Amino acid sequence: MIHEHDSVVLSRSLPGYGLDIGDVGTVVHCYPGGGFAVEFMTLGGRTVAVVTLGPQDLRPVSETEVSHARPLQGVR
Repeated sequence: MIHEHDSVVLSRSLPGYGLDIGDVGTVVHCYPGGGFAVEFMTLGGRTVAVVTLGPQDLRPVSETEVSHARPLQGVR
């Protein structure tokens, strides 16, 4: 079950936002009916996007996963 403030992993690319499968975001709101507002940030703390997603678009992080850094395309 996903709750507000949980870290989640993106299950599909969102090229319009520069986000790839596997990017990690934070749930900032849980909507009645199952949707989520998720904030994606750079490691420097800059918000990339806040996107409304369905449960099929994300998953909880696993205790056996590690973070991986990648440059955000088109950002300096």
